[in-house]
Amino acid sequence: MSETDLQTSSETNWERVDQLTDQQIDTSDIPPLDDSFFETAELRLPKGKVPVIMSVDADVFEWFKSQATEYQALINTALRAYADTHRTSR
Repeated sequence: MSETDLQTSSETNWERVDQLTDQQIDTSDIPPLDDSFFETAELRLPKGKVPVIMSVDADVFEWFKSQATEYQALINTALRAYADTHRTSR
């Protein structure tokens, strides 16, 4: 994820999306989950969180904090996106 990605606003009309009912959403490209799927499916539970104490620049912390009340989850999401991007590129 680049700095530009974080600053570019979405062109999605979220108000329109929020107003869609379940019946109006096209799910025709999603295959049905039949018995054969569940015969080979594996339950994957997420690993637990690890408490971390670290120092970050005050302005960066304040920005995340101003974005959401769940700013710690937002920071985790940003770190995950960064890690996933760099993990696959090596």
